[in-house]
Amino acid sequence: MKLASVGERQREQCPACGFIAWRNPAPVAMAVIEHERQLVLIRRRDAPLANYWAPPAGYVETGESLPEAVIREAREECGLEIVLDELAGVYSQADVDVLIVAYRAHAIGGRLVAGDDASDVGLFAAGRMPHQPPPLQGTATDHWLHRIILDLTTSWRQAAH
Repeated sequence: MKLASVGERQREQCPACGFIAWRNPAPVAMAVIEHERQLVLIRRRDAPLANYWAPPAGYVETGESLPEAVIREAREECGLEIVLDELAGVYSQADVDVLIVAYRAHAIGGRLVAGDDASDVGLFAAGRMPHQPPPLQGTATDHWLHRIILDLTTSWRQAAH
């Protein structure tokens, strides 16, 4: 690959055929779920932030909408059927290759169980969130995701909800 100027940016370009390699962030759907007046978190099994508690999340697949992906990820990672309440936030960072779209939701059924990418699942009352210091090492994605989790769980880290 060589670099070519396209617009105001340098893009990777195949020297043989001229194909431009467009690097676009992949959409990730995240669910901030309330269940039994508590927050649902999974303990992430894999990177980024392996072993940290986080809301269920995963890539949006071709053929599904963001809301459908959020509902599917909740079912796969924590066993719950959910209804989306509102958009909680959209997060991007220049040096990270994903775009996170987070929704607030509440459970309407299912059975709370760790699944898919989760090594554990837990319910956390307001003011009882697990302490999770920033990662000492890790990638830009690890540090960025940690800040997103803190942002999305701010009200749950306070004593009254």
